[in-house]
Amino acid sequence: MDGTEIAWDDESKFDDARKHAIKVWTAGTLKQVKIKPDGATTYADLEWRDTSNVAGQWANTYGKWDPNTGTDYLWLNRAYLDAGKPLGNNEHRRRVAAHELGHALGFCHKDYGYGQYPSAMWADYGLIEGKDINGPTSNDIKAYHALWG
Repeated sequence: MDGTEIAWDDESKFDDARKHAIKVWTAGTLKQVKIKPDGATTYADLEWRDTSNVAGQWANTYGKWDPNTGTDYLWLNRAYLDAGKPLGNNEHRRRVAAHELGHALGFCHKDYGYGQYPSAMWADYGLIEGKDINGPTSNDIKAYHALWG
């Protein structure tokens, strides 16, 4: 991230999920961080990528934010998110992408208040799915403004 801007590049087949994640994290009062495509005169801060892996760290991992020096990667796991797979529809892909973009914006997993304080950043995807959370909740919006103004 450069100041309050994330320039992204796309190497993922899940364009709908990327578009949704950007839309929900820039909606309403969430305007402090600009999230825009990488251009000819900028370097990508974030690259959307796919993997298809169920081994090791990828077991039951649907997406992952991978911070690096320079460009961070936001991985979407086709082993779970491709059509015909356990989470292979737009609704699940959108939830996973919104959660992972939340990490790129500076938010960690929220392990507290399950049920009481809904968050797109809950560590347990089953709870996010169970509460039908598709983007930042009022709790996430408060955290966004605490971090970004």
